[in-house]
Amino acid sequence: MKAEAFLPDDYRPAEDEPFMNERQLEYFRRKLLNWKAELLDESRHTIEGLQDSTRNIPDITDRASEETDRALELRTRDRQRKLVAKIDAALRRIDEGEYGYCEVTGEPISLKRLDARPIATMTLEAQERHERREKVHRDD
Repeated sequence: MKAEAFLPDDYRPAEDEPFMNERQLEYFRRKLLNWKAELLDESRHTIEGLQDSTRNIPDITDRASEETDRALELRTRDRQRKLVAKIDAALRRIDEGEYGYCEVTGEPISLKRLDARPIATMTLEAQERHERREKVHRDD
């Protein structure tokens, strides 16, 4: 494990520096780790909330409303669980030196795209082609 790169608090990756240099990699690593920590913290709060709200509600309408809220919360947590897996995959790509490059074309993914969606695995163009193909071949 190499030493952590110095990164000023106000650092933002710039187009005029070498692509995926140590500072950029450290910037995205921290961004991904912070995002993951937030998601896991929210999950802990959900679990605690679900355990606390296990009670018998006599009114059938109130009970149905609470069950709907609970189902929605669990669906949200499931999406976030999948997101954590994608964050872990992005962190592995950083460790392996593959982060920031399109898995389809091998071209660099724009820094703006990575800043907005740090788990991105394709350039915007490759993603759009993928989504068009998916839409055409989808069974409706």
